[in-house]
Amino acid sequence: MGRTAGILVGLVLFVLAPSVQAQTPFSRWSAVVVAGDWHAHSGGPTEAFDNARRDVADTLAGLGFARTAIRQYSVRPERYPGQGPEPAEITAIHQGLKDSAQTARSGCLFYISSHGGPEGALLGEDLLRPSRLAALIDDACPARPAVVVISACFSGVFIPALQKPNRMILTAARPDRASFGCGESDRYPFFDDCFLSSAKGARDFIALGSAVQACVARKEVEVGAAPPSEPQVWIGPALRPFLPLYAFDRRKPPER
Repeated sequence: MGRTAGILVGLVLFVLAPSVQAQTPFSRWSAVVVAGDWHAHSGGPTEAFDNARRDVADTLAGLGFARTAIRQYSVRPERYPGQGPEPAEITAIHQGLKDSAQTARSGCLFYISSHGGPEGALLGEDLLRPSRLAALIDDACPARPAVVVISACFSGVFIPALQKPNRMILTAARPDRASFGCGESDRYPFFDDCFLSSAKGARDFIALGSAVQACVARKEVEVGAAPPSEPQVWIGPALRPFLPLYAFDRRKPPER
C-alpha cells in the first residue's frame, strides 16, 4: 500500500469508528517532547527548555492528543518529580516513542527544545544528529504520518535527513541561522513561546506553522534580534492534502 493510500485508509477508519464521538484526529497519535539542555546561552542555568517541554506537552493534550500517549524527557528529570519526565537519553527516547507507537498507531509527533549547532541539537552531553533522529523516527513510526518540531539554533539542518512524503517538519531556524530567547531569565525560547501562543488559535498544523513563523518574525523585530532566524516549514506531498483533516480538538482547553 502506498503512503498516500495508507493515510487515506487511516482517516476513513477514523471517520467510521463507532467510538468517534470520544476520539479526536490525534487521539491515536504518539508524542515525545524533549528538553535537551538546561544552560542559557551565557552558560548559566535556565528553565526555558523545561518550561517549553512541560507546556508543549500540556498544549498537545489540549489539542486532542491522548495524555497517556505523550512522553516527556528532560536532562534534569529529578528536578521535576511532579511532572514525571524521563531522562533525556537517545536510547530511552527512541524506546519510549517506539513503545508509545505500539498502542497509538495512527501517527507520531517528535518535539525537542534545546541548543543547536550546524551538526545537530544538544541532548545533554550528546549531540542529536539529523541522521540519528531520522533513523529513530523511521524505526519507531514507519509508514505513518509524522510531525517533527525542532526548536534550536541552526535546526534547519535537520530537514534534508527527515524529509519523507508523509512528514511535516517545523524548525526554529534556517540551517545557517541562530534562534533566540535562551537567556537565564527567559520563560521560553522565542520559537517555543510562539508555538504555544499560536496553538491557541490555529486550526491545524499547517496554520500553526505559518502562525509560528509570523510570530517569531514579530518578536525578533520587537527586540532587535538579528539576523532573523527564519523558522522553516516543510510538508511532504503525501501528507499535505490530508493535514486539514487533522483539525485540532477544541472541546477542552490546554491544562497549564
